[in-house]
Amino acid sequence: MTHDNYPDSYIRGILSTVKSIAMVGVSPKDNRPSYFAFKYLLERGYRMIPVNPGQAGKEILGQKVYAKLSEIPEPVDMVDLFRASQHAPAVVDEMLAMTPRPTVLWMQLGVRNDQAAAKAEAAGIKVAMNRC
Repeated sequence: MTHDNYPDSYIRGILSTVKSIAMVGVSPKDNRPSYFAFKYLLERGYRMIPVNPGQAGKEILGQKVYAKLSEIPEPVDMVDLFRASQHAPAVVDEMLAMTPRPTVLWMQLGVRNDQAAAKAEAAGIKVAMNRC
């Protein structure tokens, strides 16, 4: 997959199958895009898990914040990345170490890392990049 465009069926398939989403890089500031996206998905019935080392142990919209993916005590279907593109490889490595492994990596608008995407896809993880 080139990751330049996604068929609607691909995106719909992801959003209709995932139930829990760990958002890496979510901000507690209500004027930040990550906060808005987190709130939007939470209001749509997804189990949202905030991941932000600077906020670990606190809550964002009533959800406990974790410092890293490995600290989440429950299965995660999708990781939603709200950090700069250069952080994607480390996030993929964290995902690959999780049991069970998340099935989707979603990199938000402006976030693209083809090497990280290739590594995730080689492990059977679906990827969406540079997409809101």
